Amino acid sequence: MRQPAVFFGHGSPMNALGGPYADAWRRVGQGLGKPAGAVMVSAHWETRGLAVTAQERPETLLDFGGFGPELHAMQYPAPGSPRLAARVAQLTGAQAVEAWGLDHGTWSVLAHVWPDADVPVVQLSLDRNLDARGHYELAKRLRPLRDEGIVIAGSGDFVHNLRTWKRDGGEAYRWATGFNSAVKAALERGDHDALIDWVGLAEHAQMSVPTDEHYLPLLYVAAQAGPEDAVTFFNDVIEGGSISMTGVLIGQAASARSTSDWMAT
Repeated sequence: MRQPAVFFGHGSPMNALGGPYADAWRRVGQGLGKPAGAVMVSAHWETRGLAVTAQERPETLLDFGGFGPELHAMQYPAPGSPRLAARVAQLTGAQAVEAWGLDHGTWSVLAHVWPDADVPVVQLSLDRNLDARGHYELAKRLRPLRDEGIVIAGSGDFVHNLRTWKRDGGEAYRWATGFNSAVKAALERGDHDALIDWVGLAEHAQMSVPTDEHYLPLLYVAAQAGPEDAVTFFNDVIEGGSISMTGVLIGQAASARSTSDWMAT
């Protein structure tokens, strides 16, 4: 039951409360059905050394401020999976930890993808000791999981420049649309070297990626692609001029599969 890999442009935590982006995430989830589990790489968990969450019941982390009580009250009680965490550790050398949970880069999206919170989820950290190619090569080690019924997912944004974000909306900056288009084109032609060397991918690329934590999760998804995998896009919108909501599905959604094996510890 080979599963696809998915990148979610997550944008604001407020998307957890619903809206057109969340509607598209829900449709992605309907196509995925119920996989055996998910490994999520979020922009919001950076470490020195590689780590993977290993709790049976990971905490919903409210790792943000300045939003209303409705968002701060949200919980996403998806199970973890010590067994899946151990498998990820076996493949990657990650340290299994219980000092993290599901951050908003994960649960704000998955609350719509799997609203019943019935798919086991583990998070893999962004190891800041690695450069972009190191992240990509590490991600390739996760490939066997797709054939074990596991969805590999990333959550971030192709373009993420909060300094230039326009609160009242408006047209996207030309540099933002140019970079977003260049990333999509590289994904479609399978040019992963271009994605790794993202600074040279488009003019003014560093305006789109002033810091790389929101971009790097894309490499974990791109690294899963094989020659037989189709690449499709959803939520292909740049919000506030400089935040890309574009999502990517690599491969075809598999049939639903019981989670009982991976729920075992």
